[in-house]
Amino acid sequence: MTTSLELSILLEQLAQQLEHHGHWQRTSPSIADLSSTEPFAIDTLSASEWLQWIFIPKMNYLIENNKPTPKGFSIAPYIEEALKDIEGYNEIVRLCHAIDALGK
Repeated sequence: MTTSLELSILLEQLAQQLEHHGHWQRTSPSIADLSSTEPFAIDTLSASEWLQWIFIPKMNYLIENNKPTPKGFSIAPYIEEALKDIEGYNEIVRLCHAIDALGK
């Protein structure tokens, strides 16, 4: 299985877990909120919003357009801290660690 296919599967599983545990929004944040220049859009979005509206779509775009995905990134430490009190924490963090491992 290629890394892109593995990543695509993990991103889909992450989206499913976010939705399953009630952290998936039906309405997009404002363009201003999505345009944050801060890491993880920490000043305008929650961690689950960042995953849903920025990270997952951007990674899927790269995969679908046969573009290289970033290497050496690490989202799990932020997600661990930012989502530590939410339902589904273990599943969401496990998937983020698996995504990070593919990006090494």
